[in-house]
Amino acid sequence: MPTTAPAARTSTARRTRTSSARRDDEAPLIPILARKVREVEAKAQRGKLGPTNRVKFQVIAFLVREERARVKADAELTDGARSELLKRLDGVATILAKTAARDTSLIQLLEVDQATSPVAKRMRRDWLLESGAELPADELIITDAAPAKATAALVPPQLAERQVIPPQVEARQMAHPFLAPDLALRAPRETPRRRLDGWELMGPLYKAFETGAGGGSACMELPPVPEFDRLSPKGLEIMPHQSRFLEAVREGHRSFLLADEPGLGKTAESVLAASVADAYPLLVVVPNVVKMNWAREVERWTPQRRATVIQGDGEDIDAFADVFIVNYEVLDRHLAWLGEIGLAGMVVDEAHFIKNLTSQRSRNVLALAAGIRERMSHPLMLALTGTPLINDVEDFDAIWRFLGWTNGTKPEPELMERLDETGLTPADKAFYPAARSAVISMGIVRRLKTDVAKDLPDKLVADLPVELDDEYGRSIRQAERELAQRLAARYRRIVEARGDRGLAIGEIDEDVVRLVAQHELDESKAAGSGEDNVFSMVRRIGQAKALLAADYAVQLQRSVGKVVFFAKHIDVMDAAEAHFAAAGLRTVSLRGDQSATSRQAAIDAFNNDPGVSIAVCSLTAAGVGVNMQAASNVVLAELSWTAAEQTQAIDRVHRIGQDEPVTAWRIIAAHTIDTKIAELIDSKQGLALRALDGHAVEPGSSDSVQLSALMHLTRSALGAA
Repeated sequence: MPTTAPAARTSTARRTRTSSARRDDEAPLIPILARKVREVEAKAQRGKLGPTNRVKFQVIAFLVREERARVKADAELTDGARSELLKRLDGVATILAKTAARDTSLIQLLEVDQATSPVAKRMRRDWLLESGAELPADELIITDAAPAKATAALVPPQLAERQVIPPQVEARQMAHPFLAPDLALRAPRETPRRRLDGWELMGPLYKAFETGAGGGSACMELPPVPEFDRLSPKGLEIMPHQSRFLEAVREGHRSFLLADEPGLGKTAESVLAASVADAYPLLVVVPNVVKMNWAREVERWTPQRRATVIQGDGEDIDAFADVFIVNYEVLDRHLAWLGEIGLAGMVVDEAHFIKNLTSQRSRNVLALAAGIRERMSHPLMLALTGTPLINDVEDFDAIWRFLGWTNGTKPEPELMERLDETGLTPADKAFYPAARSAVISMGIVRRLKTDVAKDLPDKLVADLPVELDDEYGRSIRQAERELAQRLAARYRRIVEARGDRGLAIGEIDEDVVRLVAQHELDESKAAGSGEDNVFSMVRRIGQAKALLAADYAVQLQRSVGKVVFFAKHIDVMDAAEAHFAAAGLRTVSLRGDQSATSRQAAIDAFNNDPGVSIAVCSLTAAGVGVNMQAASNVVLAELSWTAAEQTQAIDRVHRIGQDEPVTAWRIIAAHTIDTKIAELIDSKQGLALRALDGHAVEPGSSDSVQLSALMHLTRSALGAA
């Protein structure tokens, strides 16, 4: 690809438009660039500028310079036409500059010599062909750079000093100084050239899931239920949907995104999968709160195997165990010895925790996974999450890398082969459902409770509006009005300063509404717990609802028995616990500052002690890895900012072992922003329904709930619906 402006002019001079180019568009590439830059801008506004869109930004910047050079040099253009085309190119460049100002890491991508990767070259070529340009043969064929033979060190330099080697690990290494070689590994053969090698494929793959192309649930074809259950230990029985998954492992499949809805037994499936695949030693990376539960599940489902939980520097671990369980927070100090112990499999629980590829947590997990795949020909790799998509379909990126399906810029050979077998390209509409099916066949397993657990009752989310009619409640509504008026005033100042730009009377400029809301959100995050921002307002609403929600939980408990009470803030939990104590009810509490032992004791007491009536739980600390099916009613005293967090909380009760209908009672403060937040949370379910479950749900906004709520306040203050 050209890397200088003169070279760009030389390259573009070779391009000629076909006779089919429309007469009314002297530069058919410009509308394509305008469309693409708007796509990138929209992603940047939502803070979701993933690797694909960064490359897209890069290529747009390059082609703007290239096209400007071509327009200036085109002697056939009149001065007026040339001026108009340059003006349009300036518009695209302006959007690029504004996007870079929003995300300053993009500034370096504006450099001319940045767009040199094979992915960028393919993207540039495809857009030029779409515009009707004819390219020379040397620009049509794009080859990938040869992969580097040496891989990056497992332990980055900044973590080298933190590495520990527990004494027991040294004993194991002395007892087994040599790892058994994996004879299935062979020197890598030259990959044959495939038809899709020249195409940029990551963007189309994400699009295939974002649109739910082809419909249908995202679940690979699984074997039928075996006639006999040969896996469960005495006294236990696996369910049919678990048996089908384990049969796939028995038949040789080794990499899975296990995305079953929460509560369908992913932990037990993973433990048994390791036994079926004989994937020992097995590493399990989990949130801190579920380490003890994982150890118990290993003992329960595979009593012949030993599990050890890594705490701190690991002084007390059993280095001769079969299963090593470590939480994300301490993984960084154990990378060295884990990378040398001969792991044959790896499980990442709550795999959406690694979606941020810039975090050290994600880099640690991906480095270990890459090391395992280098040493083993067919390791067992399991990514577990009931909510793989939080805000954007590119949340798949890190999970697919962990599983070895893609490397972030293109599919790995096995997936590439399956895509190539479709006989289609991204230029074909039929490619998208075929591509989605190809990725699913790699090992996505997604089952819904209503589909596979017929004896598991449905769950109902019921909203209970409450009126904040005391002085505190009135002060909250007044603060909300003042915030809305401040947002509206800022909107009016911007519109007046720039002119109405052709807006009809009463029409609202959504771009300005978004700008105002984003500015307020950024200020609110910087201010923290101030008295006049959206975060402090929502917290005050939670405080105002605390006793109302607690009182309802008391009434509910007297009617139905055990109740799980969820809140987001400690002061709301404290107020609720005091109210329950005054009512003579025994409670247990699950909070973020508890030890694993006391936490498990509280869970056991709630499930097994008839005298314990209510579990008071933190939304953030008790939303995963907790089984509380002794109750069938949940009270959500405060709303989360994400649909996934709410779902995880409800599914602590709605899971295998539950034999009663489950109802979650959301306490909503009427006539406040609380009502809108509940509506926005519900709307966020659409992404997973489209991408994973194949439902025909209209695409909604992928803006954060906070931003959408502030935009709603702004519109309301301006008199819009």
